[in-house]
Amino acid sequence: MSEPFITAKHRVLRRSVRAFCIDELSPIAAEIDQEARFPWEVVEKMGPLGYFGIQAPQKLGGAGLDALSYAIIIEEVSRVSAAIGLCLSVHNSVALYPILAFGNPEQHARWVPEMASGRRIGAFCLTEPNVGSDASAISATALPAQDHWLVNANKVFVTNGGIADVCLIFARTDPQAGRKGISVIVVERGIKGFVVGDLEDLCGMRANPVSSIRLYDCQVPRENLLGRLGQGLAIGLAALDTGRIGIAAQALGIAQAALDEAVRYANQRQQFGVPLARHQAIQMMIADMATDVDAARMMVYRAGLLKDRGAPVSRAAAQAKLFASEAACRVTDLAVQIHGGYGYSKAYAVERYYRDARVTRIYEGTSEVHRMVIAREVLG
Repeated sequence: MSEPFITAKHRVLRRSVRAFCIDELSPIAAEIDQEARFPWEVVEKMGPLGYFGIQAPQKLGGAGLDALSYAIIIEEVSRVSAAIGLCLSVHNSVALYPILAFGNPEQHARWVPEMASGRRIGAFCLTEPNVGSDASAISATALPAQDHWLVNANKVFVTNGGIADVCLIFARTDPQAGRKGISVIVVERGIKGFVVGDLEDLCGMRANPVSSIRLYDCQVPRENLLGRLGQGLAIGLAALDTGRIGIAAQALGIAQAALDEAVRYANQRQQFGVPLARHQAIQMMIADMATDVDAARMMVYRAGLLKDRGAPVSRAAAQAKLFASEAACRVTDLAVQIHGGYGYSKAYAVERYYRDARVTRIYEGTSEVHRMVIAREVLG
């Protein structure tokens, strides 16, 4: 597909990321999914390549790349291992980005270089057992006590939770102030009272260590407040705009991988004396899949370009995430169908793509929430 809106540098970046993933991730992608194992041996090689500090400034140890480059990297990694693409997306977009955007110089110096190098992994801790889409209903608290915050929280479904070193905890710093009483406290692994729960046994994204994180009377330094008091929901929304571009790129990568496998299988598999690709029913499926993938890529890249230009991006990010995640589910479903019975077997990659795609319609905002966001933007 012709992509006149990306530069030669973007194409070089894509080729380099794709080569790395084929060499390093592809041989173990099925294994780490089946074993639910986080591949430190590969992830440690990503740090020097800048994958953990994609948009962080070079003076702080980051790669200093733009939002479109971020989308391309997440797309290419997710094309091989969606679980590792998820790790990178969450770390870069909803953990590191808020620190860069809302942190002070001291916080930048303290956390950004270690996170941008991949030596410390970030996590975004918003969801609670009784809180999902309604972020304003959180019950976690961070109350002032002498020279520290006393933090109590029970956060669930934390992506990167099992390995995270730097956690952005959304908590009530003023329980009487409603939405305006929510702030973000950065809590580091190892502090007394910091407990990592059991890893979730998930349907897809199994190589990402998703877990609960519980904080019991954690005494967190006052200087770990990110941004201003009561700014928590604003920080969360800003982070999610970036995060939605990342998850949209992840869904795009999954869809592209499923399309590639379906085309390969259709050209090789023979039925009724000819390759599957010769049958019109299969051709119609492939046509729909290719159209979904190309349309998703246009929407994802548009959101990245708008962000790079400093334009409002909430609507474009929501549309990209909504369309790409829904398209990924359609494309992976058709890929399984084209494979027939083999598509339902773990011996074929499309089974993993099918499982991985499904959750993209849920995290970083459900499809229903994104439709609400888009409708508000359209209706004014």
